Amino acid sequence: MIVGTAGHIDHGKTALVRALTGVDADRLPEEKRRGITIELGYAAMPTPGGGQVGFVDVPGHEKLVRTMVAGASGIDYALLLVAADDGVMPQTVEHLTILSLLGIDRGAAVITKIDRADDSLRHEREVQVKALLAGAGLGGYPVLSVSAQRGDGLADLRALLLSEAARPPAAATEEAGFRMGLDRVFTLDGVGTVVAGSIAAGTVHIGDALCLAHAPEKHYRVRSLQVHGKSAEAAHAGQRCAVGLAGLERGAVERGQTLCDPAIANSTQRLDVWLQLAATETKALRSGTLVHLHTGTQECMASVAVLGKPSIAPGESALAQLVLQQPVHAWHGDRFVLRDASASRTVAGGTVLDTAAPARYRQTPERLACLHTQRAVGAIQRLRGALAHAPFGLHGPSWLRGEGLRAWPFKPDELPGVVWAEAQDWIISSEQLAAGEAAVLQALQAFHTAHPEDMGPDLQRARRLAAPRMPEALWGQLVGHMAQAGKLARRSGFLHLPEHGAQLRAADKIVAERALPMLLDGRFDPPWVRDIANNAHLPEAQVRQVLARLAQGGEVFQVVKDLYYHPQVVQQLASLARGIAQREGTITAASFRDATGLGRKRAIQILEFFDRIGFLRRVGDAHLLRTGTPLFPEEEGEQAS
Repeated sequence: MIVGTAGHIDHGKTALVRALTGVDADRLPEEKRRGITIELGYAAMPTPGGGQVGFVDVPGHEKLVRTMVAGASGIDYALLLVAADDGVMPQTVEHLTILSLLGIDRGAAVITKIDRADDSLRHEREVQVKALLAGAGLGGYPVLSVSAQRGDGLADLRALLLSEAARPPAAATEEAGFRMGLDRVFTLDGVGTVVAGSIAAGTVHIGDALCLAHAPEKHYRVRSLQVHGKSAEAAHAGQRCAVGLAGLERGAVERGQTLCDPAIANSTQRLDVWLQLAATETKALRSGTLVHLHTGTQECMASVAVLGKPSIAPGESALAQLVLQQPVHAWHGDRFVLRDASASRTVAGGTVLDTAAPARYRQTPERLACLHTQRAVGAIQRLRGALAHAPFGLHGPSWLRGEGLRAWPFKPDELPGVVWAEAQDWIISSEQLAAGEAAVLQALQAFHTAHPEDMGPDLQRARRLAAPRMPEALWGQLVGHMAQAGKLARRSGFLHLPEHGAQLRAADKIVAERALPMLLDGRFDPPWVRDIANNAHLPEAQVRQVLARLAQGGEVFQVVKDLYYHPQVVQQLASLARGIAQREGTITAASFRDATGLGRKRAIQILEFFDRIGFLRRVGDAHLLRTGTPLFPEEEGEQAS
């Protein structure tokens, strides 16, 4: 358990930690000289069971609230300190507001320096503190009185902390990826770069490969671990941890960054959140308000967009989107606080609901309903809610990453009515899948009706017709699923209904049986479309359309308009061009004309065709052979079954 102190400057936070642990958390010379806490301090108190209670000592000065927020973000239990001689002060109120907005509902209020107050004043302070706690929604905090100098009440406080530390921790999700906001970075001889912080989720072992969330491609091996100052083989959520990393340069890491499992590395500049405006505010929060966002050890400027209503009244909560001025690393469920643009007061706080917040359609009823489902406690309930409002389905790896999970914490069969792609990278509800398939089939039928002679729209055009808002990756999954089920067919990158493809193949077969032999017999000088139509006694328009479709499938090659070549002939021409290039180094229109026996104009047309398909490359009046090219390109595409 990690305990964090909070309260006004000089209300005895560091002295209390020293009395409980024997450790002076003020480690900097400046802190000792001035007698105040400037940076976060750390100490630990052993428990009877062999464990430890970690302490984070935060500064109380108003100018150091940023540092206080960084420390408070990683604690499990709060101690709000109020000096008996001073009573409630401005930073007492702000620190309590921060604890409330961060959702730290486990804690206690401690009236310190009782050796400086008589019984009447002590009773007055107790009443004052209880009223303050109740007003902040933390009335469940017990109130204790201590004197760090004389030792009064320390035994009761220590017993309370040990009792809280002995409580069974919340069941950890085994699939949760390790992540830790960094609040200290330093170097040690023989170890190298060491980073420290409070583990937010997951477990880390010596030998694991970790990354900085902003640079997930670079991995660093865990060389050493220390938990509350003692060497360890592993560390888990709820512990203070120092991690020695092999290969990490000191200049490549700084406080405020996040160390995590590469599988969950996540960056975003838009967060959809559940936001609570502090009851101490005097005005409603409106869209466009500029704020300082504090989450974990990170800080950046952001603007607020209130969702579903015009504004948020003091003390109320609502959906909102935070548009950030720089990327932050956040996951579902992360707590945060917002301070005003001048960083003079804490105005709001809340919980992250979605780290992949959309820039468009964020105010639609469907989107708002989806966000409300993301307030559920369990991951399976949140996924079920997201799928109910995801007409295009979800990309599995992206959803897991936003949740901070390395793998699914449940089995697919625990979600009835949901279709999973074979690789589990696409998930969609059965109802949404049926609606999506109906839209695709309707779009293809309309296209075939309007263009009966065409094979069908290409993949991207079909997406614009059927589901223009569908992400491209999910569109590919939907088409693949429908093709596998036989509901549509793909031919050379074009989509069509199976029955339409059968009709076209029947028509194509008639033309192909008559046209292809003519093209092959014509060799280097094949007949034009009009000549094929006359000789085959077929409509010229039909021959032109069929040859165009055959060209799409790579069964013939169009050199110029209405002039097609048989693949075997193209291969022969390519062999001639390769031979000239090997003998002479370059291919000219004259050399190719002489080799083929064609006229100059036709030779130039064929060479330009080879340039277009990437077989040759023109340089001035000559053509160079591209190295590594085949005799002629083969169109890749799935033929309709």
